Amino acid sequence: MKKIDHIGIIVTDLEAAVTKLGVLFGKAEIKELPDVGLRVAEFHAANVAIELLQYTQNAEFARRVMGSRIGLNHLSISVDDTDRSIGELRGAGFVPMEGFPRQGAHGRVAFFEPDAVTGLLFEICKPSS
Repeated sequence: MKKIDHIGIIVTDLEAAVTKLGVLFGKAEIKELPDVGLRVAEFHAANVAIELLQYTQNAEFARRVMGSRIGLNHLSISVDDTDRSIGELRGAGFVPMEGFPRQGAHGRVAFFEPDAVTGLLFEICKPSS
């Protein structure tokens, strides 16, 4: 069985969201990812991580991948082999987005076009050691 690595949520104000969710989940460190135009904070619950994402000035790549809707954005599934998993998912009808796999906030990642049935954006992630 695959494990959910994290749930991605797009926010308009990262500091305010960290303060609010910090009451539930404790502290989160904010990371700057200028190469993709994101600021990211991550909380760790007992069974899943919650990733908050805020777009920055040069967020063209991030917006192309994740869209502009605020709120629940994507589910990231932990995998052992990114390339093999891309092939398996492609065979099941998932369509990898252009520009992936690549290094992401959590390791080697790949995003797939939003699912027509659920409307969800899926990501696979081989976490960094």
